[in-house]
Amino acid sequence: MNREQLAVYFIMGSGNTAGRDPLAVLGSALRGGVTCFQLREKGPGALKGEPLADFAAGCRDLCRQYGVPFIVNDDLELAVATGADGLHIGQEDGNAAEIRRRIGNRMILGVSAHDVNEAAAARSAGADYLGMGPVYGTRSKPDARAASGTELITSAKSAYPDLPIVGIGGIREDNAAPVIEAGASGVSVISAIAHAGDPERAARELRQAVREALEPGKVSK
Repeated sequence: MNREQLAVYFIMGSGNTAGRDPLAVLGSALRGGVTCFQLREKGPGALKGEPLADFAAGCRDLCRQYGVPFIVNDDLELAVATGADGLHIGQEDGNAAEIRRRIGNRMILGVSAHDVNEAAAARSAGADYLGMGPVYGTRSKPDARAASGTELITSAKSAYPDLPIVGIGGIREDNAAPVIEAGASGVSVISAIAHAGDPERAARELRQAVREALEPGKVSK
């Protein structure tokens, strides 16, 4: 997975779109320029069985239409069944090394990390990128940890400069730049796009904020 694909990493489930058609929201976000999409179907009312499979296939097809990687959160069977480009797991979702062994090199593997030790373990297990945060306070994930700021990203980037990092947690267009300046390759968002009145515009503005923060001379890649 190249770093450019992490620039604007959109995460969404069917229950994250404030009652709107989630596929319509995803389509708008893709038109706006999101560079990666993760299907995270969790929480009350989460789809299961055939409805989930159908929804996942719809998300996959939209992502393929725009040439954007389609990642599934914490569901290897669904990822395999839909021909997903990758799988993302948290620290409580299983052993990263075992999952890498099972998927081989045919899928991207992303791992959530909350400190440098977890980053080291994910790297050793074969992670292609890290999701680090929450950078800022967030309400999108009720079980989220306390905000850690950008320092952890800086520490992990310093220790493992070859491992791409995407920041997550409370990130919006107006606070994305410090995340990139700390060493992240991109920003990951849920509500900043999924709850936006105009998801396409929100995605476009995030993409521009990340692009400006990555301008030569502003940060070291």
